[in-house]
Amino acid sequence: MAAPMNIMNLAGKVAIVTGASSGIGAATSVLFARLGAHVSLNGRSEANLQKTGKECEANGPKPLIVVGDLAKESTGVDLVQKTVDHFGKLDILVNNAGIIALDNIENTNLEKLDNMLNVNVRSVFNLTHHAVPHLIKTKGNVVNVSSVNGLRAFSGVLSYCISKAAVDQFTRCAALDLAAKGVRVNAVNPGVVITELQKRGGLDEEAYTKFLERSKTTHALGRPGNPEEVAATIAFLASDAASFMTGNSVPVDGGRHAMCPR
Repeated sequence: MAAPMNIMNLAGKVAIVTGASSGIGAATSVLFARLGAHVSLNGRSEANLQKTGKECEANGPKPLIVVGDLAKESTGVDLVQKTVDHFGKLDILVNNAGIIALDNIENTNLEKLDNMLNVNVRSVFNLTHHAVPHLIKTKGNVVNVSSVNGLRAFSGVLSYCISKAAVDQFTRCAALDLAAKGVRVNAVNPGVVITELQKRGGLDEEAYTKFLERSKTTHALGRPGNPEEVAATIAFLASDAASFMTGNSVPVDGGRHAMCPR
């Protein structure tokens, strides 16, 4: 770990990480703390955020915990303001919070689509919008957590694919909007990662076990990923090591995006 920590030094940086109560968000928060960053943790579960917060504090600076649902516009405003009030600035925004649903064009409806877009797209737009003035001051950056589903089409997760494709396009457009002001915007596109996402999206324990087993054949590296592997790429993009990168969607997916199953 010593070499990456030297390259990806976040000492003194202030970061917001959404969806920090579990999975990729929790792993990113702990890694950021280990790399010296002051982290503002957001999520809907205070108990889980407290757990992440203790891990952060054991590895680095004590984090700020801001509980709230980002689907509500006021939560994004509140999160940015509390972070800046507490730490004095903002250098990094990690838009990680998101949901998934098992749906297709026949069985879904506008209400379900709107819910997906509110959480996965609208909240990202809103939080980034309110963070940008502070990121301009620090020449900071944004890392959006998208998905391989934003790069490739998959059946049975229609609204999720739509939402992540929107996140990728938002990443590119915002990167161009902010480049002249020294603010970088990038995304990571995970493949299947062992988190609670799919279970929350509707898979029971048996179906999830089969899903992970199948991932051994749908990913070129022969396995699903873990949250720490995605967190490492997020930290790289957020650090000065990626100072000449903006507008990128970076697959962290064991090669899934490159596969063409027959």
